Amino acid sequence: MLTKRIIPCLDVTNGRTVKGTQFADLRDAGDPVELAASYSDAGADELVFLDISATLENRKTFFDLVERIAERIRIPFTVGGGIATVDDILRALDAGADKVALNSAILHDPNLLDKASARVGAQCIVAALDVRKSSAGWTVRTRSGTAATGRDAIVWSVEVSERGAGEILLTSMDRDGTTEGYDLELLSATSRRVSVPLIASGGAGTMEHIKDAFTLGGADAVLAASVFHFGTFSIPQLKQYLSSHSLPVRL
Repeated sequence: MLTKRIIPCLDVTNGRTVKGTQFADLRDAGDPVELAASYSDAGADELVFLDISATLENRKTFFDLVERIAERIRIPFTVGGGIATVDDILRALDAGADKVALNSAILHDPNLLDKASARVGAQCIVAALDVRKSSAGWTVRTRSGTAATGRDAIVWSVEVSERGAGEILLTSMDRDGTTEGYDLELLSATSRRVSVPLIASGGAGTMEHIKDAFTLGGADAVLAASVFHFGTFSIPQLKQYLSSHSLPVRL
């Protein structure tokens, strides 16, 4: 059985790690390079870096910061934010990323997924979806969650997996930063429809929430930020807890 992955997330703006609630009310969480190094040393399985203001500011991600983080960690590293072309993807990989997360760019041009996967391999491509609950189910939002697309999240998840995404990072905007638990209904509905690994994001507040994302939501990995940034529990504590509940983790 494949091990379940624990992935801290660094949401970065103006060179600092931040964390908010439902993508708003951001507060400072520390230096991204130092946090990245600490999570790598603590036993995180991977790390995600999202330059959350790059798309809104119509600029590329801060590749110099990506390079500095890559030099300090020993775990796989995903970079997203402001990546809109195959050349951007290649630049991120050259800067030290192992994978790139694509969100707004593939909503604007879905063919980018096909081209990117063909060029660098599906294992390097993560499709990131920011999702809100609606009367019809769940819909995808773009531009750091600020713009509606009208796309059904489950249908879009299936499409991105078929177009060449190697993983899906699924963020519930309704749960983001609330520490009330992941949207298990969303995760379960998505995991039943896609064959690629699913990363749960948005809502972790307790170790039980993370266990439930795996056991009830069908996630292959969990993304978490607040609980790690602000010391609710540590990565070793979480892994011991998951192991005690018969979930396979890398200790």
